[in-house]
Parts: sequence; C-alpha cells; structure tokens
Amino acid sequence: MSEFNKSPFSAQLVKWILIIAIIGLIAGVSSAFFLTTLNWATKFRETHLWMIVFLPVAGLATGLLYYYYGKEITAGNKLLIKTIHEPKGIIPVLMAPMIYICTILTHLFGGSAGREGTALQITASLADQFSKPFSLSIEERKILLLAAVAAGFGAVFGTPIAGAIFALEFCQIKKINAKTFLVVLAASILGDSTAKLLNTKHTSYTIDTIPSIGFTEIIYVIVAGIAFGLCAVFFSTSMQKLSSLFKKYIVFTPLQPIIGGFLIAIAVWVLGTTKYIGLGIPTIVEAFNTTLPYYDFILKMAFTILTLAAGFKGGEATPLFFIGAALGNCLSLFIPLPFALLSGMGFVAVFAGAMNTPLACAIMAVELFGIQAGFYAALACFTACGIGNFFSRFIKPNPIEAV
Repeated sequence: MSEFNKSPFSAQLVKWILIIAIIGLIAGVSSAFFLTTLNWATKFRETHLWMIVFLPVAGLATGLLYYYYGKEITAGNKLLIKTIHEPKGIIPVLMAPMIYICTILTHLFGGSAGREGTALQITASLADQFSKPFSLSIEERKILLLAAVAAGFGAVFGTPIAGAIFALEFCQIKKINAKTFLVVLAASILGDSTAKLLNTKHTSYTIDTIPSIGFTEIIYVIVAGIAFGLCAVFFSTSMQKLSSLFKKYIVFTPLQPIIGGFLIAIAVWVLGTTKYIGLGIPTIVEAFNTTLPYYDFILKMAFTILTLAAGFKGGEATPLFFIGAALGNCLSLFIPLPFALLSGMGFVAVFAGAMNTPLACAIMAVELFGIQAGFYAALACFTACGIGNFFSRFIKPNPIEAV
C-alpha cells in the first residue's frame, strides 16, 4: 500500500479519524444487530423444529433473490478481495441487506453455516459507500475496505487484533505501511468496542490445564497440526467439488439450495438431532469441558459442506471452529495432551488451514484462550497451513469463499 495522498497532514488526520469512526460504528452496530437477531433465529428454530421442513423453501428464496437481484454480489467475499486488489465500481449497497436476510433464513430454517462472511460483507459494502463522499483515491479506498473487513471480523468475534491481521492475510496483502496498519487496527478495535457497548455477548472458552512446553509436547502439537491441516484440505476440496457438481447438474441456480435443503432436512430427521446445524456453539463449548463422540466433527463437516455448496449464505468460520474443536477433542484419545487444549488448538488451526491465515488465528487463540495457550495454538496453526499449502500444489482447491 502506498502512502496517503499528499494533502495537508491535519486534513488527512481529520479525514481518517472520521473514516475510522464511521467504519467502527458500522461494524459495531451492524454486528450487534446481526448477532442479536441471529441468536433469536437460532432459539426460535430450536423451539419450533417443524421449521426445518421448510429449509428447501428458504433455499429457493435465497436462490431467487440472488439470481434476479444479486448477480453482481453473488461472489461474496471473493468480490471484496477482488475489489481491494482491483478497485472499480463501488460495491453495491444491496449486498448488506441481501446477505443479512439470506443468512438469517439459513439459520432460521436449519442450515449449517457461520456468520463471519455476513459481517464482512455488511461492513465492507456499507463502508464503501463513503468512498465518493470522502473523494478517496484508489489506494485510500483499498485501505477503507481492509479496515472494514478487519472491523467486521473483530466485532463479530470479539477479537479486534486478530481481525486486523485477518484482513491482511485473508485479502492477501503482501506489503503494508505503518499508517495503513494503524487505520485497519483502529477500525477493528472501535468496531469491537462499539459492539460490546451495545451489550453484544461473545462466547468464552476456558482451557484449565496447559502443560509446560518440551520436546515431546512439540511433537504432539505438530502431529495434531498435521491432522488439522488435512481436515482443512478435505473441507476445502470437498466443498469445491460438491459446488461444481451442483452447478454441473442443476443449471438453474435457485434450484440448487432446494436440493441441498431437502437433503439436510432429511438428514436431521434421520439423525434425530439438531446438533449439526446452525452455528453449533453449544457443542463447541462442550468440547472444552468433556469428551465428545468421535464422529461429531465428521457430521458437522458434512452438513456444512452441503449447506454452503448448495448456495445457502452465512460463511464457514464458526462451523470450522466446531469441526476443529471436535477433531481436537477426538485426538485426545490418541495424543496425550489435555482435551481442552487440543480442542482450542483445533478451533483455530482448522480455520487457519482452510483460510491460510495462520498469524491471525494464532492471535485469535491468545485473545480467546489466553497467552499461555498461544505457543501451542500458533504451532498448530502454522503446521496446518503448511499442510494446506503443500497439498494445494497437487489438488489446487479454490480459496474458501466465505459467503
């Protein structure tokens, strides 16, 4: 990123303070509203389980909305990344209400999806509307969008520092100066602070026992990291291939989520549980407190891949947290480390491997679990990403699209 344009320093300072304030407020207020209504949708679904029968109808509604009104924005987060690297027209403001409505529909009727894709798209699309009023240059607009991605991530998860680093890693920014990073970090912190001022509650996770670091422990973490990386590769590749199959055999895209929704509804009925739909936060919390069934991560992965490949909206971060935490919990049967620590490592490492964001996820672990778990989580994240990058040479999966 180049320096800000050459207008007087005081004018630049005032302008960027205003931009940071606007982005932070947009991220904080929208995330607070989104999370509140998302919690309502989840609770309503769990007390009215008959609604899952209508998941195919919700899928049809999502498909039709994007087919007739959202073709410009259907790429989701890939559109954000492309705009940051090749800024052209302003991101349509329609992206914000469209992704919000369709994500709520996904969760209300029983899809397995996340929330970070929604938070990023809402914040970035609304923030980008200020590019013209502030007469931003191409480089300044890139900074605004990076700050919006950081603020959306930081506010929705309560991890502002990780949000800033995530924006840079996820958007594949290789060079950045101090001014740009300060804007991105400040926007993320303000977004998180605003959301918390609005009484937004974030889930807390506790790792009670963290062993001292020795050679044996390092070997165990690397072995676990390899497993997390392989899981991430399988998730990414499977979603890409299933999405391709939907597109190949169901040409009219609004029909794709109908089929996906029908299969998910049938699977929920056959299994007799809603454990693997929605965000799955109760199971994630449980992974830190007790031993889970070994197959939990497999079933959550299957439900999430089917949901997102079929065209439902929401993102995959929280489902990947579930998958990683459950896999880590399962690995405690074979790796002699505390299951809560392995769950925490998997929580961040599978997401890191899928998104190729090891540093952001390592920092997220510190923000969520504490500094003592930081080394274990960081090593697991970088190992998982190494595995992902190694296999990408052969299978070349597309980057995860956090829709």
